[in-house]
Amino acid sequence: MSRPREDILGQESGEDCHVIDLMGFSDEILLHILSYVPSTDLVLSVKRACRKLATLCLDKSLTHTVVLHKDYQVSKDKVKQLLKEIGKEILQLNMAGCYWLPSSTIDHVLRCKNLVKLNLSGCHLTSLRLSKMLSVLQNLRSLAIDVNPGFDASQLSTECKATLSRVLELKQTLYTPSYGVVPCCTSLEKLLLYFEILDRSREGFILSGQLMVGESNVPHYQNLRVFYARLAPGYVNQEVVRLYLAVLSDRTPENLHVFLISAPGSFAETGATKNLLDSMARNVCLDALQLPKSWLNGFSLLQHVKFNNPFYFSFSRCTLSGLVQKVINGGKDLKSLTSLNLSGCIHCLAPDSFFRKAEDDIDSSILESLVVSCCNLRHLNLSAAHHHSSENLGKHLCQLLARLKHLLSLALPVCSITDGAANADKPPMQSVTNMLPQGFGKKARVGVQTYSRSVEQGHAKPQTSVFWTLLESLLLLESLELIGSNFSSAMPRNEPAIRNSLPACSRAQHVGDAEVAAISQLTYLRNLTLAQLPNILTGSGLIRIGAQCQHLRTLSLANLGMMGKVVYLHAFMDMLKYCKHLRDLRLEQPYFSANAQFFQALSHCSSLQRLCIISRNGTLQSDAVMSFMASCLEVIMCHMFTGESLTACKNLQQSIVRRCFLG
Repeated sequence: MSRPREDILGQESGEDCHVIDLMGFSDEILLHILSYVPSTDLVLSVKRACRKLATLCLDKSLTHTVVLHKDYQVSKDKVKQLLKEIGKEILQLNMAGCYWLPSSTIDHVLRCKNLVKLNLSGCHLTSLRLSKMLSVLQNLRSLAIDVNPGFDASQLSTECKATLSRVLELKQTLYTPSYGVVPCCTSLEKLLLYFEILDRSREGFILSGQLMVGESNVPHYQNLRVFYARLAPGYVNQEVVRLYLAVLSDRTPENLHVFLISAPGSFAETGATKNLLDSMARNVCLDALQLPKSWLNGFSLLQHVKFNNPFYFSFSRCTLSGLVQKVINGGKDLKSLTSLNLSGCIHCLAPDSFFRKAEDDIDSSILESLVVSCCNLRHLNLSAAHHHSSENLGKHLCQLLARLKHLLSLALPVCSITDGAANADKPPMQSVTNMLPQGFGKKARVGVQTYSRSVEQGHAKPQTSVFWTLLESLLLLESLELIGSNFSSAMPRNEPAIRNSLPACSRAQHVGDAEVAAISQLTYLRNLTLAQLPNILTGSGLIRIGAQCQHLRTLSLANLGMMGKVVYLHAFMDMLKYCKHLRDLRLEQPYFSANAQFFQALSHCSSLQRLCIISRNGTLQSDAVMSFMASCLEVIMCHMFTGESLTACKNLQQSIVRRCFLG
């Protein structure tokens, strides 16, 4: 029998049950909540809910900075309306990566006349449109753009060049040999360059690093404090970056304190680069340093360069022995160092002038000195090398790294986390070939171990596991990479197509499901990469990760278990059912079957935005892909490289386009 509403409310109030009214919160709390709402929704929807929200949504804390980056639901009309309503209030506008918006959308940025910071990386932008826009934005101090084929600096107006002369920070992505707008930015303090120039045109013609006509003006670096250059593979990129560096070699800015060059593969030194390094060693005091490996291997820069309060070092793939000793023993104060990249530095933890073999142990005293000197590290990369620990008590790599309590990201080779003492009597996993009987006789049945689907019945902590102990000490870790030292991706991004990989490591054979289960301790884990773990038998540790790491956003798995069979598939599908917040999934595994069961499990990842499957001799079911795309509406990128025919892939692509974009 129904009761009057007053009686119900009276009873609830007597039991201290109150109705929560969102508008009853203070303005400070509401503004904090609204800061998580996309700007387009805030201005075009939430603002119209009531008078109080209409006032709050226009608060300066919400309108001064507008981020459209990765807002895949935004359209040209929404951007136009947004900038029309609050354009005059916007000081910082980030449209990076909005490749789906037509170039005419940029015209509406003219409404934001008070802009101080503008990011248009990845947007369609011509030199004429850029000139028209910058002629109005006289307060601009930070700019990010792309320079595409056809860019002509001579089309920039006098007003545009006046605006560029006041710009202090510039990020420029080059898809054609050019100085871009750098010569116009005479007050530059921070320059970020991304070289993405192809060696060949779409028509197949070989390109050169010669600058385009009208590119005779040189950059102005006299006020430069930060120089960063990242090169994609290719000789043209190297030729063009040398032109940028030539000016630096003539006169190194006195205020330069960050110098970073990221170049894959071999990047040979020249006379100009040697002069630049000599000048840096004499005249500047750095806070961050990254150089191509060949420049470090042949120059004693580390022993002569001066550092102020260094916060970032990257010596990726440097083959110098005693590298860590050279950095630490220079009498430099490294307590300010927060990021250290020693990826591929195979001799960095060995004594100077001592080239060790892959199976040799590291010098634990060197690592201990590193941990003591760089006690505030937040990011550490030791991958792509063999770092084997001896059996000395308390001197294992994992035990020493456990002292770095501030670590947020960590990358390790798989062989570095094994406990030598614990695995001394344990033979490595036998291959399938060795499991078969030799000669005549009854054939043995080859299979894999079963696993429990219950999370509670997962792996318990081994008493001697140094890896479990390490992760117990790093509970704030947000990013973890465990990569086999001999791993080589079939589709690398910024690595040369042909590269020398290290030999397979026998110690990695001892890393399996129990070690993977240890990762489930990381409650705040957001990014996880597991590659080249040959001893994965069931994948049961993945289930515990899915169930307990609820903040997981990015997951990358590659070459787990035996290469001929995906032994962890069922456990992986059970894991996906827990990954409600997963946004990026990359799976690289030969012979992977992307069937209906897999995509049904993947459909539980309702927040998924990007999917990449790389599988040599793999298969996929087109109907299952279509059902998945229909259920996961947030997906904006779906890359699948399998053994299917080109015709089948084209048909699937057309079906997805018709359903998702044409209704």
